[in-house]
Amino acid sequence: MKLCKKAVTAGVSIALSALLMCAPALSASAVYTVKSGDSLWKIAVKYEIGLSEIKAANPQIKNFDLIYVGDKVNIPEASSLKSFEEEVARLVNIERANRGLPALKLNWELSRVARYKSQDMIDKKYFSHDSPTYGTPFKMIESFGIKFSAASENIAYGQKTAAAVMKDWMNSPGHRSNILAANVTQVGVGAAKAGNGTLYWTQMFIRPR
Repeated sequence: MKLCKKAVTAGVSIALSALLMCAPALSASAVYTVKSGDSLWKIAVKYEIGLSEIKAANPQIKNFDLIYVGDKVNIPEASSLKSFEEEVARLVNIERANRGLPALKLNWELSRVARYKSQDMIDKKYFSHDSPTYGTPFKMIESFGIKFSAASENIAYGQKTAAAVMKDWMNSPGHRSNILAANVTQVGVGAAKAGNGTLYWTQMFIRPR
């Protein structure tokens, strides 16, 4: 089992287009019928799923800017490990509450970024904050359109449960300081499973701006 952490408190401003080269494999979970006033983005927000994932699940739609009432839109599952991710976020807030710190809001868009990071580590066979695909975690977060004034990242692999990875992070001073930081307000958690069953974990913390 391994751990790694990185943090920044200064503001970062980097203009990057979204890099979506390593999408986690998703399975369909629902079919949505388009209603009056819908757009693909509104549907994405409703189901807390990225636009690129919805587009990949709907090759039958020829023009994603033109959807019509009655159209059927396949909604992919955000992650087969979503319950693990949500449990990590819950445990983070328990640790913070025990120390009189405010709870962090679980940001689904940040969790999506964290999920991509975990999957990227599997696909590219590395374990580092700096991704060969996305660069630093700070560049990566902004490349997905999320702006922040403070951010940090914890990564790990090999732990089989949310409780196990949180225990390891909390037993490491650097990781614990990210979890208990007073200058962040939101958290994203992304898990991915390698072909051999090994779980990779990413926590991302931000203060939005």
